[in-house]
Amino acid sequence: MRHGTTTLFAALEVATGKVTDACYPKHRHQEFLRFLKKVAAAYSGADLHVVCDNCATHKHPQVKAWLARNPRVTLHFTPTSGSWLNMVEIFFGIITRQAIRRSTFRSVKDLVIAIGAFIDGWNERCQPFTWTKTAEELLPHCKPGKRTSFARH
Repeated sequence: MRHGTTTLFAALEVATGKVTDACYPKHRHQEFLRFLKKVAAAYSGADLHVVCDNCATHKHPQVKAWLARNPRVTLHFTPTSGSWLNMVEIFFGIITRQAIRRSTFRSVKDLVIAIGAFIDGWNERCQPFTWTKTAEELLPHCKPGKRTSFARH
């Protein structure tokens, strides 16, 4: 039985594997912008390169206006069917398999608590993902809609 949903926004620091996260009830530009501000505050003063998919939420005029006022934050968009290029997608697969799938949550609040606990534990022992294939090995497998992992943790 489903008791509701949450939207998990997550940013993966590729150098360390650390995840900055936030759960919101909806996935709109307002929530994405709130999350961007959280990530920017967590890494104040640093230039940030955020990899995103091509969701309209990420390209909303209010998001673009905020980015124009905050030039140290740059969004980079993966090509269609190229989500595997974004290493946070590997993390999403891990949290789905290890903390969410086949679990029962009595409420959205319980789900959010479980997500937070998993991410806290992850960040205590995090390490970067490592690409295990060369570009020459990857390119023949890059077919639209095919989800394959080419990194290990």
